[in-house]
Amino acid sequence: MVDRFERARLEKLEKIQSLGQDPWGQRFDKHSAISDVRDAVPDESGDAGSQVRLAGRVMLRRKAGKLRFYDVKDQTGRIQLLFSRGDLSEDQWALMGALDLGDLIGVDGVTWRTDSGEPSVKVSQLTVLCKSLSQPPEKFHAVKDVETLLRQRYLDLIYNDGVLERMLSRSAIIDSVRQTLRARKFHEVETPVLHSIAGGAAARPFVTHHNTLDMELYLRIALELHLKRLMVGGIERVFEIGRVFRNEGVDATHNPEFTMIEIYQAYGDYGSMMDLTEQIVVDAALAACGSLIIPWGDEKIDFTPPWPRRPYAELFAEHSGCDMHDSAAVETKARSLGIDTEGKHADVLINDVFEETVEDHLKGPVFVIDYPASICPLTKRKRDDPNIAERFELFVKGMELANAYTELNDPLLQEELFRTQLEGLSEEDSMAKMDHDFVKALKVGMPPAGGLGIGIDRLVMLLTDSRSIRDVIFFPLLRNEPEGTASQ
Repeated sequence: MVDRFERARLEKLEKIQSLGQDPWGQRFDKHSAISDVRDAVPDESGDAGSQVRLAGRVMLRRKAGKLRFYDVKDQTGRIQLLFSRGDLSEDQWALMGALDLGDLIGVDGVTWRTDSGEPSVKVSQLTVLCKSLSQPPEKFHAVKDVETLLRQRYLDLIYNDGVLERMLSRSAIIDSVRQTLRARKFHEVETPVLHSIAGGAAARPFVTHHNTLDMELYLRIALELHLKRLMVGGIERVFEIGRVFRNEGVDATHNPEFTMIEIYQAYGDYGSMMDLTEQIVVDAALAACGSLIIPWGDEKIDFTPPWPRRPYAELFAEHSGCDMHDSAAVETKARSLGIDTEGKHADVLINDVFEETVEDHLKGPVFVIDYPASICPLTKRKRDDPNIAERFELFVKGMELANAYTELNDPLLQEELFRTQLEGLSEEDSMAKMDHDFVKALKVGMPPAGGLGIGIDRLVMLLTDSRSIRDVIFFPLLRNEPEGTASQ
């Protein structure tokens, strides 16, 4: 059903056609970014500048006598257009009158600075590039409704200040990560999204079915095991940036579909990965923010290296008030926190208590190092203490940002660990199944290595002062709209 707003726009569409213009636009070459046009505006008010051509979306309009002022924006910025009755033909003036907020237009004109100092373009030629048939959301109603913005992200990008810039920062951050790794001779690869076994992490997978082969498959929950196969094959420095899928909860730091990077370096260890992690994050902060001290609400995050490295056991004792090696004390603490202790391996319980009592205190950036070995089945043990794994997690503002290991490359121990997985894991858990082909690959021989995973979405959150992962994913997963309420 066409409402009165769309009907009015359809009438203007017909007007545009009657004036000989295509309301859906055509190729529009040699236009400049609005940010470049603003830079070309004369410094002095009243001075005419250079001829320019630009394209953008109409965001605001107002009139003053025989003058009309329109604000347009593109992905680089916003500028004022000045239409003068005396500078345009009758058809061009009528064409301008057929414009609505949200329309995409192209203009030719001269840069100008108004008496009030506003950078502007005096328009000599107007071209319609796309007529918008949708009424823009009310500034203080629909445009602020979170549900509307997440379902119609394009409205968020167009009408809320800072959203487009934040999303473009995401691209700059990912570019920076790639550049850091390429400078260190890492090779980027692509590995399968559909797996016959969901391995590489402890998570519940999404299950699908391949009809032709009549086999159950899983959307990948990690990138790890295929990348390690490539190290066996001789790619000594390898990484992948890709989507992974975990059939789990949704909250401020979790989305079932998210982006991560995994990196493997032959002949390194978790110490090598700490150094690499620092460099990746430092370079990304500089690329996105131009500084290593960046805002986080009313606080600041200082990414200046080196970052502290704190042992897991030390932090556990400091914040939980008990020794992680004292099973009775840990169990008592867990119960006091409301944690279910039934049937859980002692180290799983330790980690549950750690998450409840320690993580919120990790303002960071801080590397938490040397985890209980039994919760790290893909990790080498410390030579002097086989109960401790050479693993770290990087925390910033209580949020886990990176996870890394000295990778286990002993196929006999790996097979044993796969066979004796942690107590308390359900059959649905990905870690409850053995990847025999991966063990076969390890028997060929994988070099000692360091491995690293970084949550790209969380990195973008931290570098753009965003509190929810939904703010940095273009299209986060949402519940279906109730029947009959879908956007028209």
